[in-house]
Formats: sequence, C-alpha cells, structure tokens
Amino acid sequence: MQRIILDTDPGVDDALAIALALNSSGLKVEAITTVNGNVGVDYCTRNLSLILSAMGNVSVPIVAEGESQPLSVSIVNASHVHGSDGLGGVTQLRDANGNQCYLDMLLPSVTTGAVDVVLELVTRYPGQVVLLCIGPLTNIAKAVLKCPIGMKKTKGIVLMGGAFEVYGNVTLSAEFNVYADPHAAQIVFDSGIPITIVPLDVTHQVLLNAREFEKLCVRHGGQWGKFLSDCTKVCFEFHRYHEGLDGFYLHDPVAVGYLEYPGFFDTVPAYVQVEINDGLTRGRTVADLRADRIDGPEPNAQVCVGINTSQFLDYFLDCIFASA
Repeated sequence: MQRIILDTDPGVDDALAIALALNSSGLKVEAITTVNGNVGVDYCTRNLSLILSAMGNVSVPIVAEGESQPLSVSIVNASHVHGSDGLGGVTQLRDANGNQCYLDMLLPSVTTGAVDVVLELVTRYPGQVVLLCIGPLTNIAKAVLKCPIGMKKTKGIVLMGGAFEVYGNVTLSAEFNVYADPHAAQIVFDSGIPITIVPLDVTHQVLLNAREFEKLCVRHGGQWGKFLSDCTKVCFEFHRYHEGLDGFYLHDPVAVGYLEYPGFFDTVPAYVQVEINDGLTRGRTVADLRADRIDGPEPNAQVCVGINTSQFLDYFLDCIFASA
C-alpha cells in the first residue's frame, strides 16, 4: 500500500479525486493538505470538511491548511467553473425546513501548516511517501525552499498539471494549476524529486458523461449520491454551455488513477520547463515529448501521454460510490 499526501484545492473534480483516493485499496492517505486554487484556501478547507462529512463512514487523515496565495503572481481562481463556493453551490442548499443540506465536520486539528506537515511526514517515512498534487504547487514549492534536502526523502510526486500538445484550459497556453503559480511549478520541477505529470493531454481523454453519472447518483442514493449529484451540476452546466459537452473532464481523479493503476497509462521521460513571466504564455509547460529524440537536457519528469480510458472509467465508477 502506498503512503500518500494529497495536496488539493477542492474543487468539484477535487471532491471526486479525494473520494477516489480514500476509497482506493492500494493507497493510504496519510494527510490531506489544502492550498489556494479553485477558490481561496479557507473555502478549500471548508469544502474538504463538507466532502468528508458527505462520505460518511471514512477514516479522516491528518488535515492541514496551506498557502493562501501564490509565490509571486496575482491570485486567480476557477469559481466560474466550480461555483462561488467551489463545490457547485452546495453550501447554499437548504431543505424544506430551511436547514443546510450538507454540514461540515470537525476536522482533526493540527498545530502546524501544510508545509510543515509535508516535511514531517516525508521525514517520518523516508522513501515511502508520494505527494499527490491536484492543485497549484505552492505548498510543495514552499517545502522544497524550506528544506530541500529533507524533501529529497520524498518517494515521488504525481501531479495533475500542464498542457503540452493541447490548448490550455485557462489560457490558450496554460493549464490552471500551473498558471495559478508558475514559479512554484518551476521550483518543483527543479527539485530533483522524481515527478510524474498528468497533463491535459491525457485528462481530456476522460469525459464523465453527465446523464450516466446522474443516473448512477440516483441509483446509489443516500447522502453521498445526492451530494455528488448536487455538487457536479454546475460543472456539467458550465461545460455544456461553453464547450457543448455532455459532461466534464476528470482532471484530478485521473492523477489518482495513475497512482493506483499506472498500467493504464503511457509515459515518456522529458525535460519540462515552465514559462514564469506574465503575459500570453504565463504558465505554459514546455517539453520535447518525441519518443525518437536523441539529445537534449536530462529528463526531470515522466509525462503521461496516453491512457486506457475505458479501464480508468470502470475503476473510477466502481470506486467513487464505495462510500454510498
């Protein structure tokens, strides 16, 4: 079983990824750390408590709130995609008596922030902890800057981020997680820690069908099924209106899938760099992904370039409702 720290900015697809990681038999979630991204970090931490509460009977790991702003650039968010609260508006839902439909839960208290929790756990379990990063990389970059030698004890980093041979999803050039803190991403890529990148090139191959998912939510019922139905509605509507899609891409859950079933994926080694300057190409990830290249810098990452979509979706749909 792999020990992981899940670094996240919940987020609708983050909610699905969190549930997937906690329900996956091959993963042991030692901690969940939050970071500013889809919404502000305080909202992200609140959303995490709502997700865990809705899941019901789940073992809650260490939880730590992380960085509230990127290293150097101005804050951006994705509330236009995920809803003003980051979870499709579930915090505003009321029952017939006027009570909140979904209540948060008391999270295990921690006395240190996300950066120190990461450093403490990779030191406690040297060579055993994988950092699964599905938001901006601010927490991880801060940990690298604070203790670069200690962070070398990390087994590896699997991150959802970047766009190489496809358009970005925040600008033509950039994917959101990298765009939100490009300086942090570059620090992580330069850290010397083994890195696997799950970019838009792969996640855009995995579409969650809105109608089929809604049917599954109704079939499974209970608090978890209703929560999933309610929190995903805004994302489904956004992609239907803006992109003509009957669904949305499972960006963050795909990164969880890589950890649980790497055999679903094709990867290539590459030297990845990030455009950190502001402007049209801020946050662009650049790498030569050609399999037949014969020269160039030493690779600093493995980049996912292909996925068995049907196998992943079967795993995802089986696992996501395990809490129902």
